[in-house]
Amino acid sequence: MTTTDTADVVIVGAGPAGLTAAAMLARSTGLKVVVLERESEAGGIPRHSDHPGYGMRDTRTFLSGPAYARRLTREAADAGALIRTHATVTGWADDMTLAVTSPAGRTALNARAIILATGARERPRPARLIPGDRATGVYTTGQLQNLVHLKHRSIGRRAVVVGAELVSYSAVLTLKHAGCRTVLMTTTYPSPESYGVFNLAGRTPLMGVKVARRTRLTRIVGKPAVTAVEIEDLDTLERQTISCDTVVLTGDWIPDHELARATGLDIDPGTLGPVVDTALRTSRAGVFAIGNLLHPVDTADIAALDGRHVAAQVLAHLDGDRPSQSGVAIRVAPPLRWIAPNIIRPGDPPPSRHRLLLWTDKLVRIPKVVARQDGQIIGAKVLPWPASPGRVFRVPSDILDGIDPGGQAVTISVTAAR
Repeated sequence: MTTTDTADVVIVGAGPAGLTAAAMLARSTGLKVVVLERESEAGGIPRHSDHPGYGMRDTRTFLSGPAYARRLTREAADAGALIRTHATVTGWADDMTLAVTSPAGRTALNARAIILATGARERPRPARLIPGDRATGVYTTGQLQNLVHLKHRSIGRRAVVVGAELVSYSAVLTLKHAGCRTVLMTTTYPSPESYGVFNLAGRTPLMGVKVARRTRLTRIVGKPAVTAVEIEDLDTLERQTISCDTVVLTGDWIPDHELARATGLDIDPGTLGPVVDTALRTSRAGVFAIGNLLHPVDTADIAALDGRHVAAQVLAHLDGDRPSQSGVAIRVAPPLRWIAPNIIRPGDPPPSRHRLLLWTDKLVRIPKVVARQDGQIIGAKVLPWPASPGRVFRVPSDILDGIDPGGQAVTISVTAAR
């Protein structure tokens, strides 16, 4: 039997983005705000990422992942949001009604506004098509942190980490916590993708991590458990075998977009998440999307700031505000892979933090960013920070101030400044 329920706002996902939106929308508004979370506790990925570095941009604090998750959960609950855990959204009953399954049974939950905050995940080994033996001891970062920090399981003693971006160093810290030494990080790029301070810390005696640049994992060895991996130098094609009992696959993100796809929202071919404008509206009126569902993957505090940004837009929608039907699409040229948001509409607010978020597949140390529309340059900037693979590249949104609302799509490109 399916029961029915209603709410003013339903938020799918209780990570930093969803919880922050819930706190903003429930506080002093009188709205019924319901947050649906399929896990046993709210908090998202930070809940099992037990190292410091969370909350700097949104809460102006420096917290561990679990402490940050608890803080955001408490703030949403104290504001009056209803957080329902063990609640899985299995589909859509209609455009504004979600089908929810929980230990209490099945519910059709109708809302005046819906916010998708389902986040992103790392691709597992099968999706990466890594050959070799079907051995145990192969994890994504999320699986590793769940085992170590939540389930307190033991793992191996020698690990190879695939990737050298921010989340890769998070994996290294988790391995160290579990008593497992990272003997090698391998990356296809000519330099580690993380920030310099992390790369420097990785080389200190405390961590002692060697990074094999311009290499790729070609084979996993071991039955029934991992005993080694084979890596290949992309320039010389020479291969070597590294003894290990643990392999951690980091990065290679994909948004948790199944719910967005199931209801037919427009999907951006770059991010693979929903197409949104700067107000974080999707292609369906009343449905919004935030966080790493849109930009897989940025830091937790940036995802949280999406939640803060969307709140005003949802309140405007509930008050009857409707956007312009016209809009200009924003696209990117290689080596840029994607951009978020994807549409500029007349009269809309600037994006969160006045920043466009982009992803590059090539390192550009001093980038010149150019926006073109209808064959004309409408904006250009030389930025003092690099466009680096493995982390989001932020571009001030005023590069689009010269946009023609009646023109064709804008294309953003990046080259090395001369």
